[in-house]
Amino acid sequence: MLQKKVVIIGGGFAGINFAQHLSNHPNFDITLADKDNYNFFPPLLYQVATGFLEASNISYPFRKMFQKKKNLHFRMGSLLRVLAAENKVVLSSGELEYDYLVLATGTETNFFGMEQVKANAIPMKTLGDALEMRNYLLQQLEAATITTDKKEREKYLTIVIAGGGPTGVEVSGMLAEMRKHVVRKDYPEFNTVKNESHIYLVDGGSHLLAPMSAQSQKDTFDALSKIGVEIKLNTRVRDYKDDLVMLSNGESIPSKTLIWAAGVSGKAIDGLPAEALGHANRLLTDEYQKVQHTDNIFAVGDISLLDADPGFPKGHPQVAQVALQQGKHLADNLKRLSTGHPLKPFRYRDKGSMAIIGRNKAVADLPMPKLHFKGFIAWFMWVFIHLISLVTFRNKLTTLYNWMIAYFTRDQALRMIIRPFKKE
Repeated sequence: MLQKKVVIIGGGFAGINFAQHLSNHPNFDITLADKDNYNFFPPLLYQVATGFLEASNISYPFRKMFQKKKNLHFRMGSLLRVLAAENKVVLSSGELEYDYLVLATGTETNFFGMEQVKANAIPMKTLGDALEMRNYLLQQLEAATITTDKKEREKYLTIVIAGGGPTGVEVSGMLAEMRKHVVRKDYPEFNTVKNESHIYLVDGGSHLLAPMSAQSQKDTFDALSKIGVEIKLNTRVRDYKDDLVMLSNGESIPSKTLIWAAGVSGKAIDGLPAEALGHANRLLTDEYQKVQHTDNIFAVGDISLLDADPGFPKGHPQVAQVALQQGKHLADNLKRLSTGHPLKPFRYRDKGSMAIIGRNKAVADLPMPKLHFKGFIAWFMWVFIHLISLVTFRNKLTTLYNWMIAYFTRDQALRMIIRPFKKE
């Protein structure tokens, strides 16, 4: 039997899970294309950004990952357009032909049309963003040590986080703990400074962690408030310029740091039917994950908007579990297709949600039966789930080591400002 050519665009949760479940199958020849040459674990980006993990702890090269997969290949390149009539994709590194195309391109940061915010805020979407944020935060602290103007120093020491989802909650909690246990030790210049450091968490909704239970929302609000995070709900960032974060309630916060965790949207893909584009540039798919108005193009993960699942009529949440399940399900369906068996519709099984707030502080909701956990037990669950979700044993081991050191010392040692040299 002639092998079917499968091209996957994107090596995140959905793309890599699909590739691994279809690898070594005799009926398929698979090429995964990605603009980066590595897979990384987005839920732990903020720990790289705050210096608690190395970038290599949460990332792994595709080519090393594929070494023992005979029918699985890697192509580095960005997607430029889809030539659906010719069954080809055009990448920045050339063209690829396909029998089946799987789009797992994920999402990009959505600044909601605010150009000044886009130009000046720090996004939290890629490994590059995380490293840039780490360098930037450390540079602000260094600048604050030599500033004699009180108002200027307060700007350096004030951080605004936009977005009260898991990323915003986890970043603000981590920064608050660093302020208490790390910054004072590293920067004795601040020991005589009082009430100049502020961490604001701003969200447009009436609760933090909107998709989680009311009890998790309350526990999170109380825990963050206790460690000094100043929370502003029912409030959105309206603009950010001249070191001033302007809010929808009329207030302004003087700050040199705005961390943007307030929204994402799909990446527009040239060459697909306009009718296939749904809300926030997500691709509309049928219950078998095939992009609407196409014959052999599929979408999985955050870019996919599947509204045919009875339990999720408005589409699935853009979380890791959906991407993992969709990747495996589509791989199984293509195997069925190759052997003449009927396809099975995708049905998402919600395994729960969780968020970490700080040391021994987390919240977790399990759907069946409906259970809520907080404190140390939820924190331990979060640590365990995130460890086993990392791609390789090496990632798991190095991350566990760093976490143990940080847990027992309340400290971490990755506070170096490292930037690549750029020729003029």
